[in-house]
Amino acid sequence: MSGCVQVYTGDGKGKTTAAAGLALRAVGAGKRVFIGQFIKAKDSHEMAVLRSRCPEATIEQFGEGRLIRGKPSPEDIAAARLGVERLLAVLASGDYDVVIADEANGALGAGLITVETLLSFVEARPNSVELVITGRNAPPELIDHADLVTEMQKVKHCFDAGIPAREGIEY
Repeated sequence: MSGCVQVYTGDGKGKTTAAAGLALRAVGAGKRVFIGQFIKAKDSHEMAVLRSRCPEATIEQFGEGRLIRGKPSPEDIAAARLGVERLLAVLASGDYDVVIADEANGALGAGLITVETLLSFVEARPNSVELVITGRNAPPELIDHADLVTEMQKVKHCFDAGIPAREGIEY
């Protein structure tokens, strides 16, 4: 089977959830999945279900779990560096059929990684591996290398009406 590069981007809700859905579908088909989450440090409920009920899915987090405004902290940078090294090792291992770099575009936007780093994931990907990269503001260079790009576009969001993030719905 030939793998593709998928990018889920845009300012709308659902990028990580779409990647989790793909992971669930892949696990259901007997595939091995690796999810590396940049910036995040706490499981969303969809990741908790995958972690607890799907041993074919490995989830690792490379972040301090907070929004990064301004200059990233040394801890943020170290976590992202670890994530890059781990994702490159996972891609080289051949142990996984699907590799998800969740919030990698967000890590780029926060100044934690470079466009060259994102492209190194694409270059390191064996042809048989499906690579999914999520996060807002995917750079044009990544979009050019992708086989599938989905942009989640916010038309209206409950946050705009002052409704806070709800457990089981937004996380």
